[in-house]
Amino acid sequence: MLTVDYDLLDLRPGMTVLDLGCGEGRHAFEAYRRGARVVAVDRGVSEVGTTKRWLGAIAEAGEAPAGAAYEVVRGDLLALPFPDESVDRVIASEVLEHIPDDGTAMAEIARVLRPGGTVAVTVPRYGPERVCWALSDAYHANEGGHIRIYRGDVLRARLAAAGLVPGEQHHAHALHAPFWWLKCAVGVDRDPAAVRAYHRLLVWDLTERPWLTRTAERLLDPVIGKSLVVYAEKPAGAATAGETELERTAV
Repeated sequence: MLTVDYDLLDLRPGMTVLDLGCGEGRHAFEAYRRGARVVAVDRGVSEVGTTKRWLGAIAEAGEAPAGAAYEVVRGDLLALPFPDESVDRVIASEVLEHIPDDGTAMAEIARVLRPGGTVAVTVPRYGPERVCWALSDAYHANEGGHIRIYRGDVLRARLAAAGLVPGEQHHAHALHAPFWWLKCAVGVDRDPAAVRAYHRLLVWDLTERPWLTRTAERLLDPVIGKSLVVYAEKPAGAATAGETELERTAV
């Protein structure tokens, strides 16, 4: 289930891409299949292990083109272990809402991007997320949970403050918003029949991609899309810190 539009990200083969807060690797997998040199980063040991295993499986199945490469590392988004201006694209999907010092995280993204590079940032959308918070404290008030809800204009302003130029934006995953409202209403740790039925619908949509649900989500995304996606560019004329290169080899 991808949140980022890779055409808007303008991801091309041979580019170096950081997937920050990669989780279990969904965006890293697609970038690798498109021929990128992917570096997936997460703080979690299990997340790093899972992502590495699946990227290895993609490589063994021959699903990535020649020239594609990957590495999976543990890292802190507040102090990325990469040189200045060393990557072409950054993906930060559903991670900034977890970080108290999001300004430093955005500054780190700007630091590692090459001039002309692009970042795709995705966060929970204000309206659907506010409903979840109103229905359930357990949804967000836990260790590692969501600590803020971004308004779109605030997210864009913070990216601009980090030296990036926000551009296109869109919403995604409208069908997931009612699912989480239902989960929050009945209890996030409960699994009644209605929740299981809705989950089966989402799995069917994910695996089969039927016309009915794809059309419904496309129409509903501008209204209740659960995620906000903003694309921002590092200006080509930005001051550089020297010519640096992140060289990664296939694992």
